[in-house]
Amino acid sequence: MNTVLELRQYKIVPGRRDDMIAVFERWFVESQEELGMRLVGQFRDRDDAHRFTWLRSFPDMAAREQALSAFYFGPVWQAHRDEANPLLLDNDNVLLLKPLTPELAFAEPDTPAPNGELPAGVVVATILYLWKDPAEGFGQRFAEQIAQGLGLSVLGAYVPETSENTFPRLPVRQHEKVLVWFTRVDDLAVWDEAQARLAADADYVDAQERPAQVLRLDPTPRSRLR
Repeated sequence: MNTVLELRQYKIVPGRRDDMIAVFERWFVESQEELGMRLVGQFRDRDDAHRFTWLRSFPDMAAREQALSAFYFGPVWQAHRDEANPLLLDNDNVLLLKPLTPELAFAEPDTPAPNGELPAGVVVATILYLWKDPAEGFGQRFAEQIAQGLGLSVLGAYVPETSENTFPRLPVRQHEKVLVWFTRVDDLAVWDEAQARLAADADYVDAQERPAQVLRLDPTPRSRLR
């Protein structure tokens, strides 16, 4: 099981998101996976035309350091970074995460990344900003009660990885008390119904220090998570 996940939200130059996706999916999928990383998914944000969101995972923090060093100092990134970097306005919005429980980690991919031939639903990522560290009770309640009563399939649930960022060339947001969970829906009305149930759950609402960030994500052609 990969125990480290990056949730990366990139702000793209207006009007250039599709260009970014094309560069990314042509050059940066297999080239990262050959070095031990796993591309979980890439997405267009339905509510922000300038946001490109993607997920990648690693076996552990030591493997992350080795793989990132090999990639960013390696031949593929060096050859194509000048195609990607001018399309980026900001790429520092990154959460470094670990599974809430082993059962709530993303399934390990066992097939090559697709090429757009598979149907896709809407992937919804919810970032909960909590008053307390999720280890102080809310994480367990989410895993044992809330996730079971959503009426949705929870594809993954993650909390902060608190280890030092051993590849500081890529900044990450640390020391935030968050719980991030992911689902997939074919009909957003189903998501709205689940949201209404959560809004009526006082413990769920009261645990949050500020409103959650909800990312409604459309998978790109080569996204595994779809």
